[in-house]
Amino acid sequence: MDNSAQIVQQTITYVKQTLAGDGSGHDWWHVYRVWKMALFIGQQEQVDLLVVQLAALLHDIADWKFYDGDETIGPRTARAWLEQQLVPEPTIQHVTEIIRPMSFKGANIPTVMPTREGMVVQDADRLDAIGAIGIARTFAYGGSKGREIHNPEILPQQYATAEQYRNSTAPTINHFYEKLLLLQDLMNTPTAKTLAAERHRFMEQFLERFFSEWDGKL
Repeated sequence: MDNSAQIVQQTITYVKQTLAGDGSGHDWWHVYRVWKMALFIGQQEQVDLLVVQLAALLHDIADWKFYDGDETIGPRTARAWLEQQLVPEPTIQHVTEIIRPMSFKGANIPTVMPTREGMVVQDADRLDAIGAIGIARTFAYGGSKGREIHNPEILPQQYATAEQYRNSTAPTINHFYEKLLLLQDLMNTPTAKTLAAERHRFMEQFLERFFSEWDGKL
């Protein structure tokens, strides 16, 4: 008997409880949007939708940004949960292989997904980092880290290593140029590329307005 729906539902409950109260933009509702978007994109592709759903739901269960840069904690936490649910090892392996390279680590550091399932989930996660939601999440994260909104004296950078990107404390506006505006060109699937184009334009319009107001023109 296929118990995929039960496993997905139990995972939803687990993630909701684990991420409750997060104010950094990496809360349950971020995961919810990524999950729904991954399902939408996945239905356009020939992919294993159970793997897509579990990877989307667990992709931020223990984000390295909140664990001193430990990139192994996310896959380890996801594996421990899936093993408790008696998920078959090939599925666990596939899910953890997707979670491990999920995060953007800087403009010059590739994060290649080896499977179509991984590409779908990565696209869904990146779509939630841009557009109106992406703007809101960016400022939420910056505020949670005590970062300035903008400082014209601190220019955006293209970091040479993942460690430099991880350790950056630059103002939040810089993050648009160091990550968000780069994501449109990093989408894997045709569906995501189409959605990203509109969200990218919205961010450009926001930044134009932001700098006009910053300079006292509006």
